[in-house]
Amino acid sequence: MKSEIHPKYYPECQIIFRGEVVMTVGATVPQMNVEIWSGSHPFFTGQKTFVDTLGRVERFQKKFAGKYFDNKKK
Repeated sequence: MKSEIHPKYYPECQIIFRGEVVMTVGATVPQMNVEIWSGSHPFFTGQKTFVDTLGRVERFQKKFAGKYFDNKKK
């Protein structure tokens, strides 16, 4: 096995969710920032939450607002 082609392995990689460390795993990066975590996901918690990543909902609403579908050729 070639020793110079493999990425560096970090056995103490910290997973960070909303500014706090939620778990430690082994990975090829020393730290990961995640937006969705099983501790906050509605499937696991049973609570409904609204996640808007980078204004995607607003962009969708702005794009399809008004007479967007009226201008399409049939």
